[in-house]
Amino acid sequence: MEEIRKYYGFSNFSAQSYRIISQALLPHAIENSNALFLIGMTLEEMRKRKIILPAMTTIERLVWETRRRAEEKVYNSLYKPLSPWQKQQLEKLIDTPSDKSKTKLGWLREIPGQSSPDAFLKVIERLEYVRLLNLSTESENIHSNRLLQLARLGARYEPHSFRRFNENKRYAILVAHLLTLSQDLIDQAIEIHDRQIMILQSKGRKAQEELQKQNGKSINEKVLHFADIGEALVKARNEELDPFEVLEKIMPWERIVDSIEEATRLARPMDYDYLDLLVTRFSYLRKYTPVLLSKLEFRTTQASEPLLRALNVLREINNNKKRHIPEGAPLDFVPKRWQKHVYDEDGNINRKYYELAALTELKNHIRSGDIWVAGSRLHKDFEEYLVTKDNWDETKNTGNRLAVGMSAQEYIIERNTALNERLDYILENIDSLEGISIDKSRIRLDRLEKDTPEDAKSLSQTLYNMLPRVKLTDLLIEVSNWTGFDEHLAHASSNRPPKGEEKSIVMATIMAMGTNIGLTKMAEATPGITYHQLANAAQWRLHEDSLSKAQATLVNFQHHLSLSKYWGNGSTSSSDGMRVQVGVSSLHADANPHYGTGKGTTIYRFTSDQFSSFYTKVINTNARDAVHVIDGLLHHESELSIEEHYTDTAGYQYLFIKKLEL
Repeated sequence: MEEIRKYYGFSNFSAQSYRIISQALLPHAIENSNALFLIGMTLEEMRKRKIILPAMTTIERLVWETRRRAEEKVYNSLYKPLSPWQKQQLEKLIDTPSDKSKTKLGWLREIPGQSSPDAFLKVIERLEYVRLLNLSTESENIHSNRLLQLARLGARYEPHSFRRFNENKRYAILVAHLLTLSQDLIDQAIEIHDRQIMILQSKGRKAQEELQKQNGKSINEKVLHFADIGEALVKARNEELDPFEVLEKIMPWERIVDSIEEATRLARPMDYDYLDLLVTRFSYLRKYTPVLLSKLEFRTTQASEPLLRALNVLREINNNKKRHIPEGAPLDFVPKRWQKHVYDEDGNINRKYYELAALTELKNHIRSGDIWVAGSRLHKDFEEYLVTKDNWDETKNTGNRLAVGMSAQEYIIERNTALNERLDYILENIDSLEGISIDKSRIRLDRLEKDTPEDAKSLSQTLYNMLPRVKLTDLLIEVSNWTGFDEHLAHASSNRPPKGEEKSIVMATIMAMGTNIGLTKMAEATPGITYHQLANAAQWRLHEDSLSKAQATLVNFQHHLSLSKYWGNGSTSSSDGMRVQVGVSSLHADANPHYGTGKGTTIYRFTSDQFSSFYTKVINTNARDAVHVIDGLLHHESELSIEEHYTDTAGYQYLFIKKLEL
């Protein structure tokens, strides 16, 4: 064995190897504390260095020790820059008030239940409290993923639970949590502003509709008057009569004058726009918009520079308590739709409409990404989503994984060629293709009809009746034994999977939340399991990361079953939303007339051709589905390789489809 080892250049695991591997593993441990990931990296590093693998217990000890060093390094990176005053303020966050009211940390974590100026001001108040702590956000020693892991961990601890940790760990987790919380608060503020502008526009449309209802009878009367007057004028011209005499016969002149005056009062703009009705809501928006402009920092591309300068003008006016827009204020950002309102009859800039136009365009430009918000996570600079130029240059030299060529011209030529080939094929085989025809130079597709034979339906029902009736709890545990999905429901703090009694508690919690029974009723129905145990499992084990991994495990298990291959190969998927009524106030919940009265939210689900649900996301019920299609196709953690995706019209948008092609 020794000769074989020397011949192939392998070395035995030694104390020196231990130090080398530990040092190589440390950057990965700083980035990600997952034990399985680190064990995999350790094995890979040993194979690369041709080190003979020691016993697994040795590898586990190496990983544990390296992870402990990495944790200390991360904690110290966040802890050491803190001043005594900052530590004192962090302690106050978790101190229980003498009147046993909510702690400061609990107050900071409050989520706005609805969109309103008051909710915006409360969010900014909490944001300013975090900003006053002046916590450092720049640390080259901490990877963003690890900072996010610590922040998620801190979000799950009750304020009093932080007392269990030593000082450096306690403060480090609090700092990471507050840094992420600051980003969340900024995003909440932007979301509230977005909703307020949408509400403003909705109020304008409804006000116009209400005017139409109130004045419908009078407007119809004026239309009839106009028709009578028109007929009289036509008759006067055709018969060469005095038009005034003809008009007097059908309507007295005084009545004509009164009718014209009333018609002028009832008339809406020629383009039937509602912007002139928004001015009554200006004072309502002013309850929060000065704070929006003063407390949030906006940055922009060159294309949106006029809007940013307009926001600076409004900020300066607010600070100096001026009432009029100064001469030379930027107007290039004002859309054509707003221009006739921004200028008054004397040609001066109307302060109210100027500000309304700027705030509306701010919402639109943030959505498009032309303006980003400093400190935000959802609305940051688009460049931050991209790889660095150095990394891209290196990738281009070593090969990239893009599905298209690097040249736009080559891409257009390739697409045109593919399209022409398809059209030529259809033209040559049009008579033999079922369900396709050409009518008046247009390609027509016949509607797909249900083609399931009755015998197949009967067989399906027979097979279904043969299945034994089992309890949901037994089925859940059996699937867990098959797939091991419960191993991914690791504790957010200790990273340990559920064992023994914990497994039953986790299964009961999944049932309670999955069937919408609720934890209280589930605790009453399961002897030996308390509400506290269920709530603890829901808080610490059923978090987003663990659920995503567990879901991916189930999808992968089904994907490898022989039976699933009869349905599809896992390369095709579809997505659609399901609206759910929400009984509490939430930024995600909104009313939609299409679904009747009441607020609700949408659960957007992705399903493969093997009938597995591989991604789910809660979105605003009025949001366009297309924005969220990319999330499901790129961020699912399963082994499915989706090549073809189907949506309805709400989930389709040409720009996003082209991005997916990359």
